[in-house]
Amino acid sequence: MVILTENCAAAAAGYAAAMCSRVVPLMLSHTLSSEALERFVRTYRPAFLFVPEKRIEEFPCPVCLRAYGYALLKTGLEPWPMAEELSLLLPTSGSTGSPKLVRHSYDNVESNAHAVAEVFQLDAASRGMVSLPLNFTQGLNVATSHLAAGGTALLTRASLTEKTFWTFFRQERAQSFTGVPYSYEILNRIRFFRMDLPHLKIINQGGGRLPDHLFDACVSYARDTGRKFIATYGSTETTSRMAWLPAELAAQKRGSIGRPLPGRSMTIVDEDGNRVEEPGKVGEIVFRGPNVTLGYAECGDDLMKGDERHGVYATGDLAWRDADGCFYIVGRRNRFLKLYGFRVGLDETERQIKDALQVSCACVGDDKQMRIYVEKSDEIQRIPSMLSACMGIPSAAFQVIEIERIPKNETGKTIYAQLK
Repeated sequence: MVILTENCAAAAAGYAAAMCSRVVPLMLSHTLSSEALERFVRTYRPAFLFVPEKRIEEFPCPVCLRAYGYALLKTGLEPWPMAEELSLLLPTSGSTGSPKLVRHSYDNVESNAHAVAEVFQLDAASRGMVSLPLNFTQGLNVATSHLAAGGTALLTRASLTEKTFWTFFRQERAQSFTGVPYSYEILNRIRFFRMDLPHLKIINQGGGRLPDHLFDACVSYARDTGRKFIATYGSTETTSRMAWLPAELAAQKRGSIGRPLPGRSMTIVDEDGNRVEEPGKVGEIVFRGPNVTLGYAECGDDLMKGDERHGVYATGDLAWRDADGCFYIVGRRNRFLKLYGFRVGLDETERQIKDALQVSCACVGDDKQMRIYVEKSDEIQRIPSMLSACMGIPSAAFQVIEIERIPKNETGKTIYAQLK
């Protein structure tokens, strides 16, 4: 069953009902175009569509049920045979209509929901704000971890920049907020750190490393207001969370993703696949745990596949570990250039620019030149000389291009393909 998800009770109820009935839901954004949705339907042949009522006219299908602003439509298609353990299908976090999906088992979803509930100390009195989309792994995990603990998941269609969102936040006594780096950029602009939110206890971040100035702002906010700031690390391929940084370590571990969740492990391996034990040495993170998903699906036949990962996931993230066992991400394995003989990380360069100049940017390029796309700022002219001085590379290696807006997906991740 395809669910076009809005952050509302109907979509969450549709997801929960499907999981309880062992009907496999494919969670997609309600903003997905008709053409992109048609590709998913053609590829995966869902028997039902659960969509906002305002989109009914797009589909020539009979309506089986209407409830809470949503409608259940019967497609008349014969579904593909599916593996017994298959429970959920989610697009990868970088998906923009691509039919590539992540296949989850029931144990993946349940084990991670309970692990997150444990480290966040959730219980029946907990009230968590679901500010990220339900079709995004971390947004869904906020909901499932609260429900697993018997608590309340708070949902609203309003965005962070709308007054309605914060009115709802206060009225419903939200105790936690979860955001990605882009969320915190917005929060900083709308003066979140000065808001009167009497019931708020925890602010949580995932979905990539925060720029240092925002990490420090979160640490200061938590310290000054008696709240907790918890940084986490995860991916769709691991049912959201893999690691967390306990709140008491945030002030001394700037930028760290912390340690694995209970019952999980993370190791660092070098380019030859050998385990790296030495603190401070960079390698790829390999994660092991019951929340590692079954594998990918790119066509209907793939839904019959079993567990292809067997609890092990090579993340593609490069990191180092300190003497206390806390991990620090430095970039993606394939996000590097070799400029003037020097290996230069694109992600690390973005962080340098954002931390030093606090401007929105995105870096791509080849081994001849790095292209740095920057939203309008008075600091643009400083970038090549600043990077040249930091890296010891001629400033000609850096081309700065001013654009109106860095392309982002709905969870705030940069869409690099649109810049190439």
